[in-house]
Amino acid sequence: MFHIVQYRPLRQIAQNSLSSMCLKLMLSRPVVFAQIWKSWFSSHSLVGNKNIILMGPPGAGKTTIGRIVGQKLDCPVIDIDNDVLETTWNMSVSEKLQDVGNEQFLEEEGKALLQFSASGSVISLTGSNPMHAAGMQHMKKNGIVVYLDVPTAVIMSRLKSMKVDRIVGQSPGISLKDILQFRKQFYKRWYDIRVLCGGDMAPEVVAEKVLDAVKRYQNSELETFISTRSSRSGSSMEKDSHKYFSDVVTESLAPDGGLFVPERGLPKFTAGEWQSLIEATYIERAQVILERCIHPADIPASKLAEIIGTAYGENFTCSKIAPVRHLVGNQFLLELFHGPTASFKDFALQMVPHIFAYCIPRSCNYLVLVATSGDTGSAVLDGFSRLHDTDKQRIAVMNFFPEDGVSPIQKSQMIGCQKENAWSVGVKSDFDFCQTAIKQIFTNSDYTGFLTVEYGTALAAANSINWARLLPQIVYHASAYLDLVHQDIIPFGSPVDVCIPTGNFGNILAALYAKMMGIPIRKCICASNENNVLTDFIRTGVYDLRGRKLIPTFSPAVDILKSSNLERCLHLIANEDGQLVTQLYNQLENQGHFQLRKDLLEKLQQDLVAGWCSEEDCLAAIYSVYSTTGYILDTHTAVAKVVADRLQDRTCPIIISSTAHYSKFAPAILRALRIAEINQNPLSQLHLLSSYSPLPPVHWGLLETLKKKGNDDHQVCAADMTMLMSRIETLIQNHFM
Repeated sequence: MFHIVQYRPLRQIAQNSLSSMCLKLMLSRPVVFAQIWKSWFSSHSLVGNKNIILMGPPGAGKTTIGRIVGQKLDCPVIDIDNDVLETTWNMSVSEKLQDVGNEQFLEEEGKALLQFSASGSVISLTGSNPMHAAGMQHMKKNGIVVYLDVPTAVIMSRLKSMKVDRIVGQSPGISLKDILQFRKQFYKRWYDIRVLCGGDMAPEVVAEKVLDAVKRYQNSELETFISTRSSRSGSSMEKDSHKYFSDVVTESLAPDGGLFVPERGLPKFTAGEWQSLIEATYIERAQVILERCIHPADIPASKLAEIIGTAYGENFTCSKIAPVRHLVGNQFLLELFHGPTASFKDFALQMVPHIFAYCIPRSCNYLVLVATSGDTGSAVLDGFSRLHDTDKQRIAVMNFFPEDGVSPIQKSQMIGCQKENAWSVGVKSDFDFCQTAIKQIFTNSDYTGFLTVEYGTALAAANSINWARLLPQIVYHASAYLDLVHQDIIPFGSPVDVCIPTGNFGNILAALYAKMMGIPIRKCICASNENNVLTDFIRTGVYDLRGRKLIPTFSPAVDILKSSNLERCLHLIANEDGQLVTQLYNQLENQGHFQLRKDLLEKLQQDLVAGWCSEEDCLAAIYSVYSTTGYILDTHTAVAKVVADRLQDRTCPIIISSTAHYSKFAPAILRALRIAEINQNPLSQLHLLSSYSPLPPVHWGLLETLKKKGNDDHQVCAADMTMLMSRIETLIQNHFM
């Protein structure tokens, strides 16, 4: 029999044989067996003896689309309303509903499903079938459930034209819109595949989308990953060694030192598909986008929904998760600081630990290593500390940060976020050393092999070198654009610019990916502080670290000279020429610089422009914005504001990524607001800021963390690789042994 599997070791689909073929329709209508047998030969390659089950609200077009899909596959088509219910009951559905009432109708409908069986067919469910749990469990045993996701407004319009004003389950006093919204929870519970259906999408188009989605579901072999340092013609990784999403989540860094990227690129959304998400919530948008980026063989839709709900359901202080706020003129702020640790890193790191725990094998312990320039550390520690207790026993995290290179509040936060499976280590160096050290550890096969053999422990990374870190960031860039459309600031299709404070290049890369997936972003503006190596590179094509020393600034999260995710961008513009990327990064490693060819620089500059901001201008921007609006920017957002003011041409809106809450940088903020006497106690600083009744208010999570006692307790290590590896081994012994 054919089996649709959801776990990697069982990926291969078993071959079917004619002798095991069973096509049975328990219907009162006669079925011509020869016709069904013939249809198997044309459809078995796609569905085997599985059914394609179309599910969705009334008015979604399930019956029409089912007929078209059945014709294309030359297989039986069954409409539950007409072919099962009315045949079983000997009366129309409307007569049955009137006869027994809502509650009894759902029960009778479910009983009919339980008595029904089919193989190798296209089945169109009723809009209310998913509300009967036992009936749907029975159907899913031999079917791929396809959810035709049509916007509620479109369904309302269709039902009105059909003169339908009441549906099953709608009690007096409940509006049609409310019952449609209520039903969504049941559709989301059962589907394997979602197909977005816009309002003006022809049934033939939807049918093709259904077939494409089923093909994708059946064939995860197409969604593999390669290293940025490999090419299509060959790789330092074995040609026949496929890497899937669950592999790259756990392995983080490719064996050749490159970063993993999807071999066939990111999925593209049509304009209609994006428009169908305009009315959606942030969590709904995240679910749709991530389903297209993560194959269900790696994470099924139901599990992904659970992970997203856990990540964003209660951990964010704003119900909109990533709200867009008007600042001045045509400038808008994308507020990315409403998570538990008050920075944009929470968007990925409230989700990635749960993805990681789901994808890793149960037979091995994992130590997650992370290097931080400030915000990542507390976000990683908080995220992994929220895992279930059984997962915390097999997954621990170790965070390395520059001991004297983060703000006092950031340090207190990282130390305060330590839990039984999460620790922080201050390193007497800068972020670039911490990041480089982790990369060297990962590529030291003798050391990693020793940890695996001696302690049964594998290493993984939670920095943005991990592909899973980037995906949630794509979501908020897409969502910000859709919010502007929803607020009637722009019609869909009109361009926007985005301006992002940039250090390790992950956030701005996610914006570029959102553009590739169909969001109308015109330019991505890279905003640097005085560590402006990226600005120089984007302007000249020369990446030059010779003679550069890291300058500590008021915006420490972008105090970075070696931007890891730039490698993924270069791989993209070089048409996936891994040999060129390898050459460039070997030259950077050995000589401290490289230069892009002119054609590649021109290609880079089609999407990217760059500028930088001095310390004085950063503080002046904070003061100016507060004086005119009452709103306080954090130091990183102020860097982006300064650069946006200089580079935007004011022909379209510009979305500035507000990547952290100002509370994390209280001393700099108080200085910018020209407050003379500043208490050195971080908690006192936040209370002082709060007394100004600022917008937005002081972050509650930071206040709670700083109130904890013992915020000085952490390890400090010299900038020495041998000592770092010794600390890692000690932690493994203490936690896992």
